[in-house]
Amino acid sequence: MAISVNTNQGAMVALQTLSKTDRELQITQNRVSTGLKVSTAKDNGAIWAIANKMRSDVIAYDRVTESSERASALVDTAIAAGESIMELLNEMKGKALAGSQAGLSASAQAALAADFAQMRDQVTSIIANASFDGANMVGASPANALALGDAAGGNTITVSGANLSLAGTIVTVTGASVLTDATTSTTALGLVNTSITNLGTQLATWGAGAKRISTHKAFVSKLQDALNSGIGAMTDADLSKESAKLQALQVKQQLGVQALSIANQSAQTALSLFR
Repeated sequence: MAISVNTNQGAMVALQTLSKTDRELQITQNRVSTGLKVSTAKDNGAIWAIANKMRSDVIAYDRVTESSERASALVDTAIAAGESIMELLNEMKGKALAGSQAGLSASAQAALAADFAQMRDQVTSIIANASFDGANMVGASPANALALGDAAGGNTITVSGANLSLAGTIVTVTGASVLTDATTSTTALGLVNTSITNLGTQLATWGAGAKRISTHKAFVSKLQDALNSGIGAMTDADLSKESAKLQALQVKQQLGVQALSIANQSAQTALSLFR
């Protein structure tokens, strides 16, 4: 083997090998410290881009969940108001039915009329207080409950509000409905019965909408779990594998340092030739 003091081929090879080991060791140490095999775009540009898009979808679905929760609360408020009004209508029906009977004394008719009027006016009070976050699904200008369907904001779920005010298309009882005698009581009874039927249909619609929003929230939660699992499969490091690799590279690094040290001493051999 030729000995040269100008070119130390062995040292160059040892240095290249040691540099490669150092680079691999740095990558492995980064994976162990972060728990990720793809933590930046330079690790794997394609995988990083895909995972980043999926992470943005997960974040977007957080907003979808928040919107769904608000929509659910708004619909629940409307249902609660509707059920309270239904209870009043059922009681009003009893009062109107009693008032329509012949032979009532004036005092009994007046008592029934007073009770009926109090319940009728309570409907307006319930509607005025059935607001959530500034929106009212049962008022004169009913709001809608919205739940975003996907990360892009499309396929929205909309549950429409309905005006439950007196003298409306659903609650047909008017502010002028009274039980002054059998005739007015019979008229009021007809309006109450119509209101009960209409309101029952509306409550069923809201109930179906509330169930749809609830199902959608559960689906979004499962979808987020699936996305997170996919992101982990693409980017998470196998720590048991990386731990074993780290130890192997540390040994290689130590051997590389020794090999470089031995190679650097080869030039000293030239001096022995001239003794």
